[in-house]
Amino acid sequence: MNFPFEKILNESPADLSRLTGGGINEVYEYKTSKGEFVIKINDDEKYPGMLAMEAVGLAELMSADGIHIPQVFECGSIDGKQFLILEKIWTLDPQKENLASMGEQLAKLHQRSNTQFGFEFDNYIGKLKQANTKENNWIDFLINHRMQPMVEMAVNQGDINYVEAKIIEPLFKKFPNLFPVEKPALLHGDLWSGNYLTGPSYEPVLIDPAVYYGHREMDIAMMHLFGGFSPLVFERYNEIFPLEKGWKERIELNQLYPLLVHVNLFGEAIGKELKQSLNATLIEETLSLFGDHRSV
Repeated sequence: MNFPFEKILNESPADLSRLTGGGINEVYEYKTSKGEFVIKINDDEKYPGMLAMEAVGLAELMSADGIHIPQVFECGSIDGKQFLILEKIWTLDPQKENLASMGEQLAKLHQRSNTQFGFEFDNYIGKLKQANTKENNWIDFLINHRMQPMVEMAVNQGDINYVEAKIIEPLFKKFPNLFPVEKPALLHGDLWSGNYLTGPSYEPVLIDPAVYYGHREMDIAMMHLFGGFSPLVFERYNEIFPLEKGWKERIELNQLYPLLVHVNLFGEAIGKELKQSLNATLIEETLSLFGDHRSV
């Protein structure tokens, strides 16, 4: 690895190993005389500000004093590379008690609110830029800064066609009647199982956020994608901070944004899941255009 570790650590790492699973950043764990750490490295020019924005998001999540968030030790840029130095988390397999704790602590996180939807800074979800321009209501924020930009990107990349995009747009008019009105909640923003760890004391740990203040059902819906979470998490969550009636029926609706993100990241490989969610979201008259992929 051609990175000047000694310039930011004031010593060469005694032990350095590359971690797998990072498709955007280069991620290493390393040992020094001061302890063990994780460092994320990326190109300044390719993804400007990505790791600085992640550091801000981690700090915001940590300020809620709920789920354990890796401590940020240093964030900066050197020789055209951005870097983020984090606490090393020793991980264990989740246990029943840990899963219940996850639900409880996520409820506490979501009870952290703000006056508007959005965030102080734009950030990234995966390698895609995510606009967090503040809005006074959830519907405007969802359409203007989540759905519409991703639909336009997918059309421009050829991952969905113009007809399919036009089918999505009428759904926007239905949004005010589909979402229960709630205060903005502090969201992780990319809460799939790969961004959840079990720490050395079986505590829940969250990593790699795409933070903003939004409708809390967005996090809940994301948690039902790509492997999902145990029902124990949601049972405990609902005991602490009950979700509004019909939340299960709205899961597919709230999965449209992350599925559009994945269409733009990975192309048509995930397009069928997007279309399935669209089919389940009150657009019966358009089913024939997508094909009926509803599960039995």
